[in-house]
Amino acid sequence: MLIVVIVALLVLWLILSILGFVIKGLLWLALIGIVLFVITAIVGYLRRSSGSPKG
Repeated sequence: MLIVVIVALLVLWLILSILGFVIKGLLWLALIGIVLFVITAIVGYLRRSSGSPKG
């Protein structure tokens, strides 16, 4: 369930970033989208790797 939420957030942030670059007046939207995309990807990676057993 958590993976679905993280993937949905990644897609949302990617769409916001693309819209921000397409509409030149919304460059701030692109920057926010990129930052949120990276943060969500890092959180998803950390949660996935912390849940897996080592060894």
